[in-house]
Amino acid sequence: MDLGLKDRVYVVTGATRGLGNASARELLADGAKVIITGRDEKTVAEAAAALGPNAHGVAVDNADPAAPANLMAAARERFGGFDGILISVGGPAPGFAADNTDEQWQSAFESVFLGAVRLARAAAAELAEGGVIGFVLSGSVYEPIPGLTISNGLRPGLAGFAKSLSDELGPRGIRVVGVLPGRIATDRMRQLDGLSPDPEATRAANESRIPLRRYGTPEEFGRTAAFLLSPAASYLTGVMVPVDGGTRRGF
Repeated sequence: MDLGLKDRVYVVTGATRGLGNASARELLADGAKVIITGRDEKTVAEAAAALGPNAHGVAVDNADPAAPANLMAAARERFGGFDGILISVGGPAPGFAADNTDEQWQSAFESVFLGAVRLARAAAAELAEGGVIGFVLSGSVYEPIPGLTISNGLRPGLAGFAKSLSDELGPRGIRVVGVLPGRIATDRMRQLDGLSPDPEATRAANESRIPLRRYGTPEEFGRTAAFLLSPAASYLTGVMVPVDGGTRRGF
């Protein structure tokens, strides 16, 4: 199936590793060009070089109010503009309600929530008909995850923003989608499993509750994201798509 990605340009934030990086790889594999971001200049340059000549890295922090303008300018200068954005950011600090500090909440709000809102607004102002804005969210949009209280508080609100944005941008032919990773085998998931006394037993227990009985791979997530961002998904907007091996029990 031709996804129609050839020579289209996407901005993918938080793409030096993990789910953002996997999504960028799959977009490139189908012929797209990408602007990737991360906070560390050296790491971003290395990640872009590893992705190949159709990738360009920009060092920005999603929490920086200047990040959206810098990214839009980079896309125009490097590729003449862009066709979509995938807003991905590292997960907020784990912890329970009694453990997380005001500083952790504030930091997460600035990067996970407000930074994403700013990026989406800036992209919406520049995108033409056929453009797309994607958010990498979490299964916590639908069901709280024990030990991830900050994520449980912020991700559903961002999904609500995405849904409102899809209504507002739909008449202009711009789509808005959310991708909700479940347990994907990334460094972040290994970190979370590693908080338990026996990480291997924790992973086995988690896998036993997934209908497919395994963690997903970053490539599986990336392929789903690439499809949702592509013209092949041209009649999908306002949706939150779980990539979780069937973990979510609701319809």
